[in-house]
Amino acid sequence: MAVATTIRHCEVKIQGIVQGVGFRPFVYRVAKGFELDGTVLNNAQGVTIHLHGSAASVEACVAEIIANPPPLARIDGCTVEDLAQWLPVDGFHIIGSDESSAGATVALSPDMATCEDCLADMADPASRFYRYPFTNCTNCGPRYSIIRHLPYDRQATSMAGFAMCPDCARAYHDPLDRRYHAQPISCHHCGPQLRYLTVDGAVTGSEEAALSEAITALSQGKIIAVKGLGGFHLMCDATNDAAVQLLRARKQRPAKPLAVMVKDEAMARQIVVGNSDEWRTLGSARRPIVLMQKQPHPVCAVADSVAPDIDTLGLFLPYTPLHTLLLEGLATPLVATSANISGEPILTDYESVIGQLAQVVDGILDHDRPIEHPCDDSVVQVINGQEMVLRLGRGYAPLSFSLPEPVDRTVYAAGAQQKNSLAVAFERQVLVSPYIGDLYTLASEQHYRQVSDFLIHCYGLTPEVAVHDLHPDYASTQIAQAFPAAHLAVQHHYAHILGQLAINQRTAPVLGFAFDGTGLGDDGSVWGSEAMVADVHGYRRVASLKPFFLIGGDSAVKDPTRLMLALLFERFSADEVVAMELEALDGVDPRWIRNLHRLWASKAACVACSSMGRLFDAVARLLGLVGQTQFEGEAGMKLSARAALVGAADGNGQCEEARAAFELPLVAFEGREVWDTQALFGQIVAAVNAEPLSHARTASIALGFIQALADAVCQLSVAHYSQAKRAGGEKEEQPCIALCGGVFQNKLLYALCQQQLIALGLPVLPCRQLPVNDASIALGQLWYGIHNEQ
Repeated sequence: MAVATTIRHCEVKIQGIVQGVGFRPFVYRVAKGFELDGTVLNNAQGVTIHLHGSAASVEACVAEIIANPPPLARIDGCTVEDLAQWLPVDGFHIIGSDESSAGATVALSPDMATCEDCLADMADPASRFYRYPFTNCTNCGPRYSIIRHLPYDRQATSMAGFAMCPDCARAYHDPLDRRYHAQPISCHHCGPQLRYLTVDGAVTGSEEAALSEAITALSQGKIIAVKGLGGFHLMCDATNDAAVQLLRARKQRPAKPLAVMVKDEAMARQIVVGNSDEWRTLGSARRPIVLMQKQPHPVCAVADSVAPDIDTLGLFLPYTPLHTLLLEGLATPLVATSANISGEPILTDYESVIGQLAQVVDGILDHDRPIEHPCDDSVVQVINGQEMVLRLGRGYAPLSFSLPEPVDRTVYAAGAQQKNSLAVAFERQVLVSPYIGDLYTLASEQHYRQVSDFLIHCYGLTPEVAVHDLHPDYASTQIAQAFPAAHLAVQHHYAHILGQLAINQRTAPVLGFAFDGTGLGDDGSVWGSEAMVADVHGYRRVASLKPFFLIGGDSAVKDPTRLMLALLFERFSADEVVAMELEALDGVDPRWIRNLHRLWASKAACVACSSMGRLFDAVARLLGLVGQTQFEGEAGMKLSARAALVGAADGNGQCEEARAAFELPLVAFEGREVWDTQALFGQIVAAVNAEPLSHARTASIALGFIQALADAVCQLSVAHYSQAKRAGGEKEEQPCIALCGGVFQNKLLYALCQQQLIALGLPVLPCRQLPVNDASIALGQLWYGIHNEQ
């Protein structure tokens, strides 16, 4: 007797990054494989699937969908509900999207680099995509940069104005084609086209001719603007020192390192060295700029002016078909830096390039696919096998993750004043915007508002809680306070630590170290070296650097000589400082030193701070590694580069001397514990004065300084958890460390701290895809808003 087959009808709802990644054709193929009837569609919440067939096949189909989604998909949630009634469907079908954006929760997909299949199509003379600069499929290409609203369908993107030719339409509607519902699908006959323009706006070439003009200009040492996914790059030949120097002069960027795009990994290996994790990151579908060690004896000589006086180079591979064609045509590495006025957003249309950068570029390689959302390149480094994102951009952003439980209120977090990103939480969704930048100009503030408006309107949000920094003058604070919502202010360094809690979805206490340049403290002073015991409800300040003065306030941030002198004045008179004859003070007028001492002594025009970033500036100045600050993070980069020489062979095959040994003691000060800034600086001054500063001795002192900071972090951590263990009894606090703030972008400092803490049995929270700099502030604020009432 035959056993009856149990029939099941169900609805499956899947949330996450499930649109624009080939999810529906994937479901179609799986369902057909299990001989099921039903449908699949996109809507504003994600993907909804109806399945009908044997219970065993339905269960196996759902399991396969969850276990093996498409490569760019991410499943955050899945619900399966049995249906009492079933409207008969013959076979399995992909049906049109529900175009309502009401209640949208689906995650926005980042832009991704060209996949290997599309690169093969471009290289195949028999393919209709041969040498087409905008080739893409469901596994690659633009996403976030072209979307206008949800759900993600062609008419909701900047491709809406490009009517598909019959061949593209056929592929677009074929569920078995990898370009099925690839929204940017196009070809030579129906899609975006290249053109080359002069700085006067005259078109001098189209398609292949435009590409040829760009290649010729670059080979001649010219600077051109090239339109990418999220904006324009300024490009020039990275091996041509005159071209690089010209770009620096025109853009008024004298020393900040420039990124370099290379044809492939083989070319990269001629320029840099790396470990397997770094090479894997470089070649990933996200295609970030990866900071890697310069080759000591490079085969391909990138100009020294690309990244002067540091030992790393930011390298990335082509991530669009256009970049691939450019690099193939030149076979030389290219400088590729964001096309913008310093401190303002990346430019996205040729009119803006002409209007703002006509004195910088010699030509423009443009195309006619509009960019809806500016998005800079992501920048990462790999530390102890883990990625650390330094700039959250293309390929990584928008950063999103799912919460275990829905929030009961829509929360908006405004972020910081510098390196701004903003964040929102609604339902079970958390979204962090791409890098917006510093909010000091009208253009940057307008960009912020555009990103904010897009996310709010895209998801139909009405913020009920708006969280911001304590600083009342931040543009982000003022924007948040304009929302008709409950308002919460969160201290800057506490928000840094909260960001690390959030990206790890942790609510329990941690011992957090937030080292950066500046942030307004609860007491109204400038903080920047905070050790805090923190959870989602509050924090206790455990330690910080002993305060020292910024002589002249903000002027000291730009002039590290003032910082160095302020710390010298803590231990020496003005006459003693002059008499030291420090190399760092060669050419400095003694009268100016004495005038600054009078300001310091009277505290006139002085601001007390406990900033770790400013201590780095002072030490780098003392060692003669920096003069006037030319770019943010310069001191840390140059100290690390010099420290890396310790133990390396010199030109005579001899080893450099061992690192100097310094200590950053913890002492009592005004009723709390502080690290004795002046004691550490005094030790370094003594080492500098002991004998002339050779290259080797400077390296030794630089490493000793960074090691002293790592030792201080570890010693405090051990002492804290030892004390907690003695006092905890049955409620013993579980050790957990967070390292955050812009100073921890220093690869050497972070690596030393992480290695030593783990060796001591103290786990360190991974930073995952969240930058440790001020881009993390918004997520930290958001985490506080989620877990606290007004």
